[in-house]
Amino acid sequence: MAGSALTSVWGSLWAEPRPADAPARGPRDWALVAGLVGWSVLERALRQDLAPGPLPLVAVLAVVGSLLWRRSHPLVAVLVSFGTLTLVDVARILGGSTGTLPNSISATLILAYALFRWGSGREAASGLGIILLWLTVTYETYVADPVSLAERIAGYAFFLFAAALGAAIRYRAKVRVRDIEQVRAREREQLARELHDTVAHHVSGIAIQAQAGRAVAAAHPDRAVEALTVIEDAATRTLTELRAIVGVLRIPPATGPTAEPDTELAPPPRVADIAQLSTGDQTRPRVEVTLAGALDDLGPAVEAAVYRLAQESVTNARRHARHATRVTVAVTGDSERVRLTVDDDGTAAGGHTVPGYGLVGMQERTALLGGTFHAGPTAERGWRVEAALPRTGTRR
Repeated sequence: MAGSALTSVWGSLWAEPRPADAPARGPRDWALVAGLVGWSVLERALRQDLAPGPLPLVAVLAVVGSLLWRRSHPLVAVLVSFGTLTLVDVARILGGSTGTLPNSISATLILAYALFRWGSGREAASGLGIILLWLTVTYETYVADPVSLAERIAGYAFFLFAAALGAAIRYRAKVRVRDIEQVRAREREQLARELHDTVAHHVSGIAIQAQAGRAVAAAHPDRAVEALTVIEDAATRTLTELRAIVGVLRIPPATGPTAEPDTELAPPPRVADIAQLSTGDQTRPRVEVTLAGALDDLGPAVEAAVYRLAQESVTNARRHARHATRVTVAVTGDSERVRLTVDDDGTAAGGHTVPGYGLVGMQERTALLGGTFHAGPTAERGWRVEAALPRTGTRR
């Protein structure tokens, strides 16, 4: 079992792709290369213990030059730099040289970091093997001054730490991207829900009033004018709510002591606003609203949710309840919960039997606040929506 789990983990690491957000080569990279070249020149001029000949220069050029491709081609950079260093060390062994290489080749730690930060799983594993091979070879070049066990362990530890640091920062960036995507997904869901709840409700009312106005225009022009007035009012409210939503999306929230609230954004709906959903006898189906019990001091999220649930339920009844003449909306509150019940006396159409985005959105909205939701046909005739939410809106 343990072997299978280890194999699975290794397989996932091996298949890890490169990060997609690797920054391009910029002025800082060239400044880093220039600084390391200058450091190497100073070492060559001031130190007497460097290896003779062109070997130090070859090693420095391989390491420093590879830094320019450490993000775009991390494995190639590691292969070129550490491969060159390995060949240089082998040449030193064969030539019997006892000198050291410039300290500027410690920039190889940057390459080890970049390998695990920007390379794929295959590149990281392959590059780590190249690095460990070079470490093994380079310790064998100090024939005149053998490297102690502690120094060997420290050398391996430095490179492994650089690799681990690159992997840790990579994982942190990946988690951050995932969190951002989750936030964006939640925002898209919330926006879709808000658009559906507000626009669909008003547009549905506009369509019904337009149909009614067209039906009575010839026989009762005054009633057609009333329908046009209702349509104008509904269109105005729809435009206002759309502007509020767009304003929230386009205007970043102000922060700090000088922040002021945006007066153009509409306030969140409240339970008392549900009374505005009621209609007169001229509208079919007629909507009746009853508010009773303790409905004060509710959480803002709860008030907005109850209003949206009632609004969506009325919209669904108008759309899907065939031959419905009456829709009743009842909201009652007690010391612990607020309850919403919406009934219609129509016959269920296909939209009532298959849960659509409206019912899914209502269920999600209720669940987020720790409430319960149920929607379905009644025993006799019609459709009922029931929701109960805690007064404070305890989120799960």
